Amino acid sequence: MTTFKEIRGTAIQVVSSDPSNPEIGQIWYNSSSGTLKGYVFANVNAWSAGGNLGTARYRLNGAGTQTAAIGFGGYTTSLLTNTELYNGTSWTTSGNLPAAKADAAAAGTQTATLSAGGTGPGGRTNTSEEFNGSTWTSGGSMNTTRTQISGAGIQTAALGIGGNPASPPFASNATESYNGTSWTSVNNLNTARTATGGAGIQTAALAFGGDTSPGFTAATESWNGTSWTSVTSLNTARNALGGAGTQTAALAFGGTTPPNTGATELWNGTSWTSNPNSMSTARRFFASAGTQTAALGSGGYTTGATAATEEWTGQALQTKTITVS
Repeated sequence: MTTFKEIRGTAIQVVSSDPSNPEIGQIWYNSSSGTLKGYVFANVNAWSAGGNLGTARYRLNGAGTQTAAIGFGGYTTSLLTNTELYNGTSWTTSGNLPAAKADAAAAGTQTATLSAGGTGPGGRTNTSEEFNGSTWTSGGSMNTTRTQISGAGIQTAALGIGGNPASPPFASNATESYNGTSWTSVNNLNTARTATGGAGIQTAALAFGGDTSPGFTAATESWNGTSWTSVTSLNTARNALGGAGTQTAALAFGGTTPPNTGATELWNGTSWTSNPNSMSTARRFFASAGTQTAALGSGGYTTGATAATEEWTGQALQTKTITVS
């Protein structure tokens, strides 16, 4: 029979206290507690407080990762140009948008971000802006003017999904693809909607929830680079929610049902599972970023604008007691 030493190259150590810097997969016997322990990836699935935004606001947009995120634009008593960068602990101010904007599509990373459409000083807009880590410059204009758009992908290969156009019923099924220079209209969503959650890349995206005007939806659609396919719906229909992750491993959180909710759901490529741990602060119209295992929700509307940031930890390295079960 193969032994642990033959598999790992080391024997199980007997120690009086847990190692301060264990290695992934390391196993030891703690003689003080009389327990066998290991350092492994484990499901945490919980929200914790992060550093507050410098400017409390809602209808802002975000992109990037949990430890390198961007939040930009938004609204308090007026539209904002503010851009802030997150390092996993705190937010710092960076270069402002060329013009105040809210409810735009967002895609990309902290150092290569895309903002598209949304609401500008003159109302709904089709303008795009590109961020290089310090400053914004103008990008190509969208074909369809709309606000409350969902985004997916990166700065040079993005999608703009759905949104609120300037005419009834104020819910769009339009989808556009961006190549870093110009936008191209592609196949429409099956369900027209605004303020959806989005995840994934330009050729493999997910759109979920939103407002069909009238009525909030739980509908989820999967994009294969050519067309949208309706798949299993969210457990909780909602609007103005956050999204993170990929087409096969996504996270949906927050929004309004109404009322505001902090409900969190995980997507495995086939179905959504509700998680018992909701966001500490129920909110809508906030910035979201990250992955299914490390997401970020910042700002938004509670009973007013909030600066609160929350960090989601899905899976993380932990010291776990090993039992026969």
